Amino acid sequence: MTASLRLSLSSLRAHRRRFAGTFLAVFLGVAFLAGTLVMGDTLRASFDSMFGSATAGTDAVVRGADAITTPGESRGVRRPVDTSLVEAIEAVPGVAAAAPDIQGAGQLVGGDGKPIGGQGPPTLAGNWITDPKLNPYRLAEGRVPARTGEVVVNRGTAEKGGLRIGDTTILRTPDPVRVTIVGLATFGGEDGMAQVTYTGMTRADAEKYLTARPGQAASIVVRADPGVSQTQLVDRLTPTLPKGVEAITGQESAQENNDMIASQFLTVFTTFLLVFSGVALLVATFSIHNTFAIVVAQRTRENALLRALGASRRQVTVATLVEASAVAVTASAAGLAGGIGIAAGLQALFPAIGFPFPEGDLVISGLSWALPLAVGVLVCLGSALVPAVRAGRTAPLAALRETALDASGVSRPRAVTGTVLIALAIAVTLTGVLVSPSVWLAGSGAVLALVAFVVLGPVASRTAVRVLGSPLDRLRGVTGGLARRNALRSPKRTAATASALMIGVAVVSLFTVFGASLKATMDQTVSRSFAGDVAVSTPSFGAGGSGLSPKLAPAIGALPEVDTAVGLGRGVAEVDGKGRALTVTDPAALARTFDLGAVRGDLRTLGTDGLALSEKEADRQGLHIGDRARLAFTDGEKRTFTVRAVYGQSELAGDYVITRAAWAPHRTQDADTLIAVSFEDGVSTDTGKAAVEKAAAPYGNPEVQTRDAYARSSAGGIDMMLTLVYALLALAVLIALLGIANTLTLAIHERTRELGLLRAVGQTRSQLRAMVRWESVLVAAFGTAGGLILGAFLGWVLVRASDGASDSAFAFAAPPTQLAVVALVGLAAGALAGLRPARRAARLDVLRAVATE
Repeated sequence: MTASLRLSLSSLRAHRRRFAGTFLAVFLGVAFLAGTLVMGDTLRASFDSMFGSATAGTDAVVRGADAITTPGESRGVRRPVDTSLVEAIEAVPGVAAAAPDIQGAGQLVGGDGKPIGGQGPPTLAGNWITDPKLNPYRLAEGRVPARTGEVVVNRGTAEKGGLRIGDTTILRTPDPVRVTIVGLATFGGEDGMAQVTYTGMTRADAEKYLTARPGQAASIVVRADPGVSQTQLVDRLTPTLPKGVEAITGQESAQENNDMIASQFLTVFTTFLLVFSGVALLVATFSIHNTFAIVVAQRTRENALLRALGASRRQVTVATLVEASAVAVTASAAGLAGGIGIAAGLQALFPAIGFPFPEGDLVISGLSWALPLAVGVLVCLGSALVPAVRAGRTAPLAALRETALDASGVSRPRAVTGTVLIALAIAVTLTGVLVSPSVWLAGSGAVLALVAFVVLGPVASRTAVRVLGSPLDRLRGVTGGLARRNALRSPKRTAATASALMIGVAVVSLFTVFGASLKATMDQTVSRSFAGDVAVSTPSFGAGGSGLSPKLAPAIGALPEVDTAVGLGRGVAEVDGKGRALTVTDPAALARTFDLGAVRGDLRTLGTDGLALSEKEADRQGLHIGDRARLAFTDGEKRTFTVRAVYGQSELAGDYVITRAAWAPHRTQDADTLIAVSFEDGVSTDTGKAAVEKAAAPYGNPEVQTRDAYARSSAGGIDMMLTLVYALLALAVLIALLGIANTLTLAIHERTRELGLLRAVGQTRSQLRAMVRWESVLVAAFGTAGGLILGAFLGWVLVRASDGASDSAFAFAAPPTQLAVVALVGLAAGALAGLRPARRAARLDVLRAVATE
């Protein structure tokens, strides 16, 4: 063992440049992983501290006991509580103070006339609680609102919207309310709660604009007397509360809020980044394996001499693994430090883009220390294991041979195995997406397809490189021919080098195809369902935005240019015990501006107790026209509705439709999410759009778009997602480039004598550089072509699997322009990777190269 260790360390010192690419591959993968984990730890600790500080004075929260949660929503809607309970709560022994907490959606309009926030995180409004210990917000500047129309906003919102104390602006509730800013507030010592915006109003204004009727609040916050614990306070409050109302401790409430805003966001965010860390490490695995495989092949005579001198197989294997361990440990340690540096850089960068990343020290858990180190070491050792075992099996007689023929790429067992795997992958995938829709089967087929591509790589590389390199003979003459022959020399090495790039390109292609399919699906949905001329909407998604005023649709409908204007509101109810989203609208006008497909029954007869369902939902629930369904609303009331219509399409209309009159008794804060407008005959789109924009201006300037523009904007978030994906996948492509460059560098070392002979017989330096560069391009072209095929296939699988798991029909689209750009980037990457090895080859001394053994 000692001899193996000394031998390994001596080899590392003598050939440290050979492992530079391996070191960088491990370093980058581990740094990305460590940075993600450290950033998650720090943000999680920040949110814990923020909520703990903000809600420290709240000992109990009184709220509706039951929540109605609709599919796809993580937090349900609770019934409001009567503010009259405040007096009864304050009379309970141990209660120091109680205050109603009125909450709703309220979106401020900035100084530039554009709404602030709304792109995901909520835009909140509520009453300013005068008890500073019960109010999670702290007044930082100015004063509290004392008169109607006065508000306090969180400082981050004011800065983002260019607003100052004394400014007057519009607050969408969603009805437009003119407000004057009299104070700025902080939350838990920060300028805001992440990207959430907050506007604090007087209690009277909050009841007027944020509730269906006065005397209601989202909850009542309670502070205990000194010496009374939170649990004791809840125990005392519970007997005094009416049916359907509960009390929970302040700690439980803070934890729920933390889980909703911090944990859910962080889980999605960190999982997203960890997936790309995994892709980067997978790409690194191929690069590392290839490096060690080449190094072992180059040291065949050296290992054979060691065996001839008495070294055992175990000693040679251990010596190779010790080298891998040394590279793994040093690269992983450096990657961990680099990851901490990445997190520190993001800590400084995030505030500049409006995200309040916490100041102070980074938080690093034991897992964030141990996991990146362990993963880096295991990836490196696992990648080197097979080459190490192969080194140990070197026969002593190999020392007498000059070279060894690499026939691994054309072995019949590999071809048979790869063919069986690809057939199995296709069969499993088609079963999972066509025969019996199953995400698990589709995913298993996708993994099998990836494995099959890797196994078949050496077999396919010969044919692929011949085809891809055939133009080089005509375009570059002898230089191109030599480049093609060099790429064909070792099929297994070429395939292993290209596999790293193949995976990166495959993931890029996968997201490109899936993103284009989502946009095509959105365009198909709008084109098929939306029959209006223009759409009025708010630029928001997720929980953000306050919606549109229900008064806006009638105002637009009264215009002489407009034939029909119908608003789509949203409500929630339990239908036979299951939470469902309701579309609140005028059903007759809905049928004139939306294509609902075949309609059975009469939408005009819904009234206050009628219900319309989509055909899919009716079949799922086993309901027919004339059947009755029991609806339970958030106010606790239960009513029986009769199914009076069933319609065919539901993409924009939803699965359940009721009238505004039916929803009015149960509504909380009423808002429309979309207004569809149809013009009178003879009215041009430009004329009608201008009239609608003028009518909508007093309602906070919501966006008025043509049908095509609305379809494009609805898919706008997809482009943002793809931009982020491409930025993250750049790391995987960079690691793949390092692998190609490292392989070529090692190959040049292996072919030193050959290159010297080429130079001796007349090859110029520029021809030698071109030969190496074109070899790199061919390897990259093989990896890019394989990645495009695999990525397009996986994209199709993902689209079909999503189609089977969703009520909406997904459209498959493979964008030729974007995929062509991906292909060009792959080829350019190959040319870039070959620059340094080409220069190094051109600098070889001819006489020394010829004399090399």
